[in-house]
Amino acid sequence: MGPKRRERRWAVAVSGLAVAATALAPALLPGGTGDRPDDRAGHGRLDEDLGGERAADGGTDARPASAPRAPAAPAAPDDPKPEREVCADGSDPAASLKPSGADGEAVKRIKDRGRLVVGVDQNSYLWGYRDPATGDLEGFDIDLVKAIAEDILGDDAEITYKTIPTDQRIPAIQDGEVDMVVRTMTINCSRAEEVAFSNAYFESGQQLLVPQSSPIDGINESITRKRICIATGSTAEEVLNREEYPLGAVLVKVPNQLDCLVRVQVGEADAVLTDNALGAGQAAQDSSVQLVGGLGSIEPYGVAMHKDDKDLVRRVNKVLDDYTQGGGGSKWSASYEKWLAEIIPDDDPKPPAPIYSDD
Repeated sequence: MGPKRRERRWAVAVSGLAVAATALAPALLPGGTGDRPDDRAGHGRLDEDLGGERAADGGTDARPASAPRAPAAPAAPDDPKPEREVCADGSDPAASLKPSGADGEAVKRIKDRGRLVVGVDQNSYLWGYRDPATGDLEGFDIDLVKAIAEDILGDDAEITYKTIPTDQRIPAIQDGEVDMVVRTMTINCSRAEEVAFSNAYFESGQQLLVPQSSPIDGINESITRKRICIATGSTAEEVLNREEYPLGAVLVKVPNQLDCLVRVQVGEADAVLTDNALGAGQAAQDSSVQLVGGLGSIEPYGVAMHKDDKDLVRRVNKVLDDYTQGGGGSKWSASYEKWLAEIIPDDDPKPPAPIYSDD
């Protein structure tokens, strides 16, 4: 087991989440310049919120100091077994371009600017979140961002972090607001038509997060007429609309996934449907909730980029190839041990195997 994180001092109480999640309205701020993200940036610091949410005191984590991290719930044997998505043409949406270290047009653009501009989350505990003690962004996704920036720009690379709500991830890429998005973004067929993805660097699945006393026990008849909160633009809605699942759930839609936890806390929703990797982080923040039932999907996470930036996709895949080499001694494994091992226990954690569309 790697370094424990239980000693960290948390500055935000669970009740403060309601203020944090409703403080900002979701509106994409201007600042893009077509094919180049704007250059208002600092070294490794948050540049601006692209409609994201921010706590008034700068903190977003709500786990009290004494609360242990809660592991993800095991899949229930009676729940439907999800299958990996296959597109209408038979292709795998997670198939990406072969790695290359060449400097194409997109990579040169980043080098000429002297900084990497990345869309991230600052409210997903252990993935991309703001440490209330230091104000720094940290997490599994942030470690990957730093590795990409270092490969392209060298040591002490300049990074501009722009926080983006779930439903603005693709517009931010298409409008040139960011070079890429690293924000627990699921690769699927519809998204792969709008943006380009790297190889998958993690695999998750949709699961329900409910209060400890809830009668809901999975994606089944127990959610009929229950208020299920989802983030607009997430894959959760697709799961609930699939014909093998029961109809009758009342969808409560919010801009950001953290807002759903707040809705459950204040009694405005009965459950959250979200990636189990994110749900495990929220259960670690708030011991009054837990993950239940089996997975409703299999969802690979990828780095999203503009469709025209093929050289950048190949460069990121080169970074991922290096990042995951070495098995248990890889940088990927070290980051998993640091951030996720306590909440997503796995005897042999490993990233998904790369799949290439240009073989």
